[in-house]
Amino acid sequence: MSDNPKVLVTCPPMLGMIDEFRDEFSQRGMELFAPTVRQTMSEEELIELLPNYDGWIIGDDPASSRVLEAGAAGNLRALVKWGIGTDNVDFDAAQRLGLPISNTPGVFGKEVADLAMNYVSGLARQSFRIDREIRQDNGWPKPAGISLAGKTASLVGFGDIGRNTAKRLLAADMNVQVYDPSYAPFEGLNVQPLSWPEGLDKADFIIFTAPLNANTRHMFNPDLLPVVKLGVRIVNVGRGPLIDETALIEGLADGTIHSVACDVFENEPLPFDSPLRAYPDNIFGSHNGSNTADAVSRVSHRAIELIDGFLNQ
Repeated sequence: MSDNPKVLVTCPPMLGMIDEFRDEFSQRGMELFAPTVRQTMSEEELIELLPNYDGWIIGDDPASSRVLEAGAAGNLRALVKWGIGTDNVDFDAAQRLGLPISNTPGVFGKEVADLAMNYVSGLARQSFRIDREIRQDNGWPKPAGISLAGKTASLVGFGDIGRNTAKRLLAADMNVQVYDPSYAPFEGLNVQPLSWPEGLDKADFIIFTAPLNANTRHMFNPDLLPVVKLGVRIVNVGRGPLIDETALIEGLADGTIHSVACDVFENEPLPFDSPLRAYPDNIFGSHNGSNTADAVSRVSHRAIELIDGFLNQ
């Protein structure tokens, strides 16, 4: 029976490339356990599994107090949150239980910003809709889009992802309004800092890159529909609950919102009966904004290094 620390990995992007990392686990004297995970594991599944492992590299799973208590009652000794988002992890519970924990901050700004810009362009030119209709042999559509140059983007969040998104928006000759209580000027980025929801009546695009916390949950909600510019396009590459999806549904239904592009949702995967599916110009992702082979490799090696430092120090 091996005495090597056992590490559970539940992050889908890392699991998708897991063969690349097996040797590193072995070389560091750790045993890797890589179950099949579609998006997240449930609390009940984790409560049953975690006591058997010394370390856990967490994806977007519910790392709640209840889950961590179950793990700590067994063998669990250390945690690493893969990626930058931490809203699914009870850090206070980890500290209370004496479980060392870290995330991997500042690692996906460029990758998520690339996707945000892809969504902005896709909504502007309806390119995703054109692709779908041609694949379905539904004519030869030629919808008139809108140009990006001269348009105004309201960018919510000015951290690593937000700053990289701003670079791309400015490169498209757009005007960029920024909302972030911790805003600080960034060299080379000519943006206009505002207080939410100031200036939304001028925004052709609203782009969410912010983290989820008590202050940002449902920051876009039905109360803002009378405020926004008619025909606004909305992009969310931050966290699903930044937006109250009833606002998107109401806005799309009455034409206030032209279309939305969401890589993240309040409920994931997106329910089959979601009214958002009814609007052909909408673009949907699978909470996959950071998932490039380059980024996954870089961040996974960092997560392995961190969990090794916790378990084998």
